[in-house]
Amino acid sequence: TLIGTVDLKYDDVSYATVHQSAFLRCGMMPVQPIKELWWFKADKTVYYYDPASVDAAVVERARRSSRDNTSLEIHPTHLSDEGEYKCRIVVWDNTGNSTEPSVPISKEARMMLKVNVPPEKVEITHLTSGRNLSLRCKSEGAKPPADILWTKTSPDGVETEIPDLSKTREIEPAGELYDTAEQIFYQLEENEMIAKISCVVRHHNTNTTIYKNITFVSPAIQNALKVTIQRFAEPVLYSSIENQDGQDNKAGLVKISADPGFKVPYNTSVTLKAAAPGVFPEPRYLWWVGDQTGIAGRELRIDNLEEDKSYYVLAENPLGRVVLEVPVHITTSDYSQWNDSSRDGDVNEGDTTEGLDTGAIIGIVIGALIAVFFIGFAVWYWTIRDGTQVFSPKKEKPHTIDEETVPFRSTEKPLLRTISTQTLEGRRSRREPSI
Repeated sequence: TLIGTVDLKYDDVSYATVHQSAFLRCGMMPVQPIKELWWFKADKTVYYYDPASVDAAVVERARRSSRDNTSLEIHPTHLSDEGEYKCRIVVWDNTGNSTEPSVPISKEARMMLKVNVPPEKVEITHLTSGRNLSLRCKSEGAKPPADILWTKTSPDGVETEIPDLSKTREIEPAGELYDTAEQIFYQLEENEMIAKISCVVRHHNTNTTIYKNITFVSPAIQNALKVTIQRFAEPVLYSSIENQDGQDNKAGLVKISADPGFKVPYNTSVTLKAAAPGVFPEPRYLWWVGDQTGIAGRELRIDNLEEDKSYYVLAENPLGRVVLEVPVHITTSDYSQWNDSSRDGDVNEGDTTEGLDTGAIIGIVIGALIAVFFIGFAVWYWTIRDGTQVFSPKKEKPHTIDEETVPFRSTEKPLLRTISTQTLEGRRSRREPSI
């Protein structure tokens, strides 16, 4: 026998986390046999129960709670499940008079379901300039918006909160969710030892905390020596790329690459590139050779390398600095490659075609010169043998007179007259032969 009326116990607002279970309380006081149980959302039936029949769940994820048989559970919860719900319970009541028929009593209660969503994604970006850091942390897809705070951790593991100085916060709606972004400006103190800075995203409604860390790493090299370099006031860690085995996966190792390589032919242009994966803040690089002025940047362009040279690169951030020596070698020169191959007969397999073409041309030229020489020599030889004047007319020997062996007919007569008389006489004798 039922005595008195039925009271419902419920919560005006219930909270659930997406993808987890939602619980909507609607209990009876006192507990009595149920004639009917209804659950509505926006006047649409979600669940119906009649002891004389089976459960009828309109929403597949909805069912009666095992706690009291009248409350509603939804699993898993979707964001679309948020809204106003109505619970209706019908029981029999005859007000304690057993002689009169029982009458149904209906009770209703309205309540709200709030669905919370934890942050889906957290990103942190940064800009650095020397010791000045600009850090931005963004939390995406939360409901309600998430909170952000910043901490720093020392090398010995002590974590402290960074004061709310120079912070800017933005909250942007993204549909039914919210994105929260916060940016801070932080300056590293001189010789400040810091292991990491963390963006801590807290979502109290879902009891969610997400850490996004930026680890501070100084540049590093293998087999380093502390040396004094004239360019710098204090000693620095120094090594050569020839002492770097490349097998260490330690974060922060400075790595150098060369295009096309560290050993190149004569008069080849080379590009050296420096990288330090995992180093934060981003290091600055300075290249130099000899006493020349340094060139800043990740890359160094070397045009037309003509001799072996050692280049140097400084990698530096607020936590430390290192110097690497980068030797670049010449393998061959323009003339020595042909000269060596023609003398020794050793030609690189890749240069066979080019060597044969050059040798053939040189052989033809030398053969032609030899042929011309022999032809000229033959002509000269046969000309001398036959007495034929080919190249120049034969010169007569000068006529000399030995005064001791050639007497004069008369010493009183001048030499010129004597010659003239002889000449004339000779002409006469040729014209008038003697009879």
